[in-house]
Formats: sequence, structure tokens, C-alpha cells
Amino acid sequence: MYLIYNIIAVLLVILALPVFFIRTIREEGFAERLKQSLGRLPEETVAKVAGKDAIWLHAASVGEIVATSPVVKEIKQELPGRPILVSVVTASGYDMAKRIIPEADGIIYFPLDLPFLSRAVISKIRPRVFLLVETELWPNFLKTAKVMKIPVIMVNGRISEKSLNRYSYFRGVLKDMLGTIVQFCMQSPIDAEYIMKLGADPRRVVVTGNTKFDQSYTTLSGEEKTALYHTLHLRESGSIIVAGSTHKGEEEALFTAFSQIIAEFPDSQMVVAPRDIMRAEEIIELAADYDLQAVRRTRLPADRPAVLPNIIIIDTIGELGKIYGVADIVYTGGSLVPRGGHNILEPAAHGKPILVGPHMFNFKTSYAMLSDGGACLTVKDSADLTATIRSLLHNPEKIQEMGQAALAIISENQGASRKSALLLKEVLESSGELATSPAHRRGKGTDHKMPHREAPQIYLYKLVHGEKHGLFAAVLLAVLRAMSVLYGLGVSIKLAFYRSGILKSYRLPCKVISLGNITVGGTGKTPTAQRLAAIIRDMGHRVVILNRGYRASWKGEVGVVSDGRKIYMSAGEAGDEAYLLAKSLPGVPVIIGRNRYITGEYAVNNLQAEIIILDDAYQHWLLQRDLDILLIDALNVFGNNCLLPRGTLREPLANLNRANAFLLTKVDQATDEAKETIRETLAKYNNEALIVESTHTPQCFIEIAEWSKGVASEHVPLTVIQDRSILPFSAIGNPSSFEKTITDLGGVVVDAVRYPDHHDYTMAEMQWIMQKAIDNQVAALITTDKDAVKIPSEFIHSERSLPVYVLSIEVRFHDGCEKLMAMINEVAKPYSECGGNVK
Repeated sequence: MYLIYNIIAVLLVILALPVFFIRTIREEGFAERLKQSLGRLPEETVAKVAGKDAIWLHAASVGEIVATSPVVKEIKQELPGRPILVSVVTASGYDMAKRIIPEADGIIYFPLDLPFLSRAVISKIRPRVFLLVETELWPNFLKTAKVMKIPVIMVNGRISEKSLNRYSYFRGVLKDMLGTIVQFCMQSPIDAEYIMKLGADPRRVVVTGNTKFDQSYTTLSGEEKTALYHTLHLRESGSIIVAGSTHKGEEEALFTAFSQIIAEFPDSQMVVAPRDIMRAEEIIELAADYDLQAVRRTRLPADRPAVLPNIIIIDTIGELGKIYGVADIVYTGGSLVPRGGHNILEPAAHGKPILVGPHMFNFKTSYAMLSDGGACLTVKDSADLTATIRSLLHNPEKIQEMGQAALAIISENQGASRKSALLLKEVLESSGELATSPAHRRGKGTDHKMPHREAPQIYLYKLVHGEKHGLFAAVLLAVLRAMSVLYGLGVSIKLAFYRSGILKSYRLPCKVISLGNITVGGTGKTPTAQRLAAIIRDMGHRVVILNRGYRASWKGEVGVVSDGRKIYMSAGEAGDEAYLLAKSLPGVPVIIGRNRYITGEYAVNNLQAEIIILDDAYQHWLLQRDLDILLIDALNVFGNNCLLPRGTLREPLANLNRANAFLLTKVDQATDEAKETIRETLAKYNNEALIVESTHTPQCFIEIAEWSKGVASEHVPLTVIQDRSILPFSAIGNPSSFEKTITDLGGVVVDAVRYPDHHDYTMAEMQWIMQKAIDNQVAALITTDKDAVKIPSEFIHSERSLPVYVLSIEVRFHDGCEKLMAMINEVAKPYSECGGNVK
């Protein structure tokens, strides 16, 4: 059943690709939404929650976000030290969450429910617990949570009759999904009965009530109410009817009724909030057919006009909850047409009389509660709606009576959010913090399985290199291939725009050397940048390194990691590459920022830069350069010759023609045949560029506690690992090269731990790695300097059973070295001697 589900899911994604492409172009913000749905989460958000035992709540859209808001408040009160992540599916849900859940440490779009994406995102976040709000059941996501032993709790659970019938067709998958959930907190006895019919263990089901009774974000102060009257151009003396979440087919009934109401109550006004705000113009035209003047909320003039509109159309997201507070009577939409109704607890919380149509099947419990309590009246058609509104306006005492009944019902039923938070706390306490810590979830003792977080990367690597077979692999490759076509088209268009001048590139009043690559993954840019910067520094020139600050928690246009004398940022703030450059290059400033022209201007104006080295900038076409050096990994070469995401190429190989020099890295680990193949490929696309060979030569080991003190640390000879069992661990682009270096030095690699490139290590992970090393009876653990900057200091300076060595390497240039130095010397001439112009 999972196979069928995944095939359908992948096919749907393939079919949706053209729609995604069009929406990316036309719809503002959709590109970011799609990127997150494909697992590319904002780095600053991930930094706040990843590996910190976060509590992850998932709510699909606006309605679920409303239910989530009070739960988050209660969790913060009961578990104040826990970071909270909220995920959504829709853009409206995202905007609503940003507005009403300020307590959340991060808000993201939920990943598409594809198996490798679920594993990748969960592995990246590593939450302590996952709370799904209402009935957000995603098979691959829940299956991954079960494998990784992450407890799942259903909060504010709700099952409609329609859902009950629909889920019955997927009982095989459903049984597994429900078996993943350790606690079902249901809204009502009916919901509890339905979830048990679907297969939930009755011992795990509890009725906590509806958390929407606890919502407080709609609370309206006197000042806010006065402001709403003013900004919406409402008459405080007139009667106001608010129609919320209306659907197509309901406005006709509303306008028919309102046309008769204003004949009798001329000061009355109606506020209409359509469920789909894109229908605003359609509703305005419809109002005109009834001789009613309607104006969009966003087009109301700032100054109050002499003649106020009859109808205000709300075409914004997130305001309706408070707007209910200015109403005399509320009609809740989706109920005169068979859509199942909408949330009637929001107007009830304001103490308003509520009118609904006969179709409230999605909100049976709250509808029955408010109807039986005298707070809600049901109308069957336009005539009934007209008569009921007229009757209420003639009887203000009835309006007040219904409002008081609504407030009483809300008050009596509050507390579901607190119950849910207490049950969450109980689940965490009963499972035990130690038993389900991140280290335990990844294995311990003699369990030598790789950490779960590596699995998606390994699977994708093997997939794109032809090591995975079967129907699912074939379908997934088809998806990746289609996405590669779109990616390649985007790269070509952008480059063409720069070449034609449509997009402008800029030149700095200094010399610029770019280091980059044409593939993703490690080619040795950082140690090469170190070597070149040291050479230029020792020539007596003022050199500054500009790094984009990948995975830096610091956000801004210009970030000074180091001014050459002092380091101002931590590895987490600057990103591992930038921090390592700053640590290893005294006298060389390091600046981070995405726009290298802006950071370059800063370097020239404030740090007197004469020569700038751009780290990883072959694709940064915004800034012109005097020398473009492209690094080619002699072990991994051009990946599988396919563009992202089907392969590892950032650009087509034809774009090798922009390089002035090619630097082949790690040639000592490559065969002569492989090097010759590389040279032939380079000559095919660029036979004028210089080709230089380089090696990453090991210098020594440094115990990590000593390494953390600075560059003058005590060195350990390379022979210390000769014929001894070693466990290397790394989070770099090409871990196999690092592990081969250990073997070449005489070490016996009995096992290896790999994490995704740029991974931030947690204390729990380091303890797990140490335990793994002890169980393997190794002599030492070895890592790279790029990894060392991301290891928690409490681990570095703790008492450890085994030494942890940092391998110190030096880049050495070989064939073509003299010509490369000549090129650098030419670039290093004073800028005025070269006759350059500033654009």
C-alpha cells in the first residue's frame, strides 16, 4: 500500500511541475513556499530548533492555526525551555501563524510527503515530539517518525463522517499511521468514537475538548474596537452584520436579505469576508446588481468619506477574528451551501449572536453546543435569513441574550489547550528524557548503524549515481530529471541576462580573484582560499576574503567575522567555512554576506582591501573579477554530468568556458587515467585556461582541545595512527577523500560516521560518536578542521576516554604552479597600473 501511495504521490508532483513553475513566476512568495516544501528550510529557523529537542506542531491552514495558537501558549507555560516549531501547508496558514503565534521559535512550510523528503527534514530538525493538529495524517512522515522513535500526539483531533468514509479505503496505511500516535486528544466523544473505528487503540484516546474555545488572539480592546470602526469606515450608531468565510452562492442570499434590511434600517452596514479573497472583485460586481455599494478593505481611503459604503469586502488574511468584535449579528459561511460550515467559536468568543445555514456537518459538536445553548440560530434560505436578521434588529434584548449565552458556553468549555499541554508533558515524562534522547534514538552500545540523519543523503547520492533500482527509484529519477530541466533553464536565462546587460554586474576599485566550482560538494575551496590568501598576504598586499556565510545564523548585508586582528563571530554565527578561514588566517579579514558587491565595497572602504578573494563565487555573476579559478575534484570530477537535482552540476559543462584557470584538487588520490580524462573534458570546453594540479597534504594531528586554543597548538605526528584502529567522522562534501587520507597515513578505518555537509554537531551526537568509538575499541577519533569548529565546546573540554584529533592539511600546487603564481602576481599589481575602470 505504501508503494502505491508513493507512486501516486510522485506522479502527482510530476504533473504539478508546470503549475509550480507558473506559480513561481506569477505568485509572490510561492518560490520560497515551494523551496521549503522540497526540504530547503531557512537556515536561521533550523538553527533555532535543530537538535534542541524542539516540540513540532503541524497545522495545515488557518483553521488549524487558530486551534494551535492557545496550545503553543500552554506548552510555553508548562515547558518554558523548549523551542517550538510550527509547520503549515498553505500560504494563508503561514501568514496567520506569523501573526497569532509569536511564541513559536520557527514557522515553516511542511515538506511534501515523499519518503526521502520526510526523512531529510525530520533528520535535520530532530524534534523531541511531533504534534499533529486535528487530522493531518501524512503516511511517509509518520512512518519516518516511528522509525526514528519520535513520539507523535494528535491534538484537537477531529474526524468528520466524510473523512471516516475516505480513510476507510486506506486501512492498510492507516493502521500503521495510527499505530505511530501515542496519544489521541480528541475534541468530542463523537470524534473519539470515529478515531477508534478507524483503528486507534482505545487506551490512547482521550476527550480533551476543542482548543478553539481557548483562543485569545481575537480579543479586542476598546482602543482596537474604535480603530476598527474608523479604518473600516463603520457607523458606531448603525447595525453591523458580519458575514464570515462566505462561499460562492451565499452572497446572493446575503445581499437579497441586506437590500431589505437597509430599507428598514438605513444606517446598517455589512462586512463580507469571503473564504477566497480572490473573489473580492466578483462580489463587488454582484453587490452592484443589488444596488449596493461595496468597497474592498484594501481600497478604503485613509480619510473617512462623507458617504460611507453599504458593504466592506475583507480582502486581507487574519483580520476576521477581530472584526467579529464590531458586529451586532454574525453569519458564518459555508453553511447555506453544502460546504460543512466554518468556525463559529470565534464570533462566540466575542459574545455575538450567530446565524448559520443548515450545512454545518464539519462542526457538529460546536454547532450543537451553541444551538442548544441558545447562542446560534439556523436559517434555511434567503427569506429565512432576512426574517431572522429583521427580528433580531427589532429585538436588541434577544441579541444581548444570545451573546451572553455564547460567552457562557465558551467559558464552560475552556481548558482543552491546557489539558493537551499536560498530556504532552506526561508523555515526555513517562517516556523518559534519557530513553528518547537524540543519542539514544540514533543507537548506542554495539549498535553500529549509521545515524538516521545520513540516510536521505546516502539514498539520493546512490540514486543519482545509478546505484538504486526499482519502480520507485525510476519514478523519483524522472521527477528529478524534470526538475533539472527547469533548473537548467533558469540558470541559462539568468546568465544570458547578465551577458546581455539586462542584469548589471559591478566592478570594485580593487583586484578580485574568484574561487569556485561547477558542482556541489567538497572540492577543497576553503583550504585553497586559505593557501592563496596566505600567499598574497605574504607578498605584502592587503587581502580580504569574502564568503557568503553559508548556514550562518547571523543575517545582514555585511558581517565582519574577522578584521585580521580579532575574530568577532562564533562558528554558528559566521558559518563553519568563514569561521575556519578567520581562525587560520591572522592578518586576513573575513567578511560574510550574500551580495559580494556590497561586502566588497565595505572591504575596500573600511578595511583598505587591495585584493579580494571570493570564496565559492563562480556563479556569483553580480561581481566582476580579474581572475576566475575553477576547482575540479580529481576524485569526484563532474559528478554524474547531470544538472541539479538529478545530478551534482550547478551549471552545464559548456560554462567551463568562463574560467581563467582550472585547479585540479587531490590529484595524488586520482589515477593517471582519471586526470587525463579531466584534462580532455576541460580542453573540449575551454582550451585556453591554465590547468594546475594540487594536493591536500597532511601536516600533523592536533588534539581538539589544543586545536581550539589557536594555531600555535601542540602538534601530534602523523605516525601516531600507524597500524592503529581509527574512527573518522565528518560533515563535508567529500568524506570518502578524507577517509582515504586516513588510510593512506597507515590508519585502519574500522568504521566511519558521516553527516550532511555543514552539519552542526550536538552534544548528544558527539557522545554517541564517542560511544561508538569505544565499542569499536579504536585508538582515536579523527575529524577535519571544518568539522572541529562545529563541535560543542563542552564536549571539546570534557573528560574523554579517547583522543579526538583534528587533521591539519596544507594545499600544495604542483604542475602549472609557476604559471599560476605569475597570474596572481599580475593581478596583484597596483590597480592603477592595469587601467581598470569602476562601473
